[in-house]
Amino acid sequence: MLTPLLTYLVIINLISFFMMGFDKGQAKRRKQRVPEKRLFIFAALGGALGGWTGMRVWRHKTKHTSFVIGMPTLLVVNALCVYLIWGQLLQP
Repeated sequence: MLTPLLTYLVIINLISFFMMGFDKGQAKRRKQRVPEKRLFIFAALGGALGGWTGMRVWRHKTKHTSFVIGMPTLLVVNALCVYLIWGQLLQP
């Protein structure tokens, strides 16, 4: 029962992580970027840990207040949601 939740979280976090890296590469090459709204949507859907880690690994969006505050906030919200869902799944 928990396997689909864990699989979803791993996938959404990997996507968020690599989207951050892709956007950083696009920024360096002055190519079309990933919209900030999309980065936040993936973070809000459970990928905040991947997005925040991507920010740190690629040093990307670290001077944007909305990301510096938003990603950790979404990470806390994600953790709370997972905790609540996990608790519901474990009940008989």
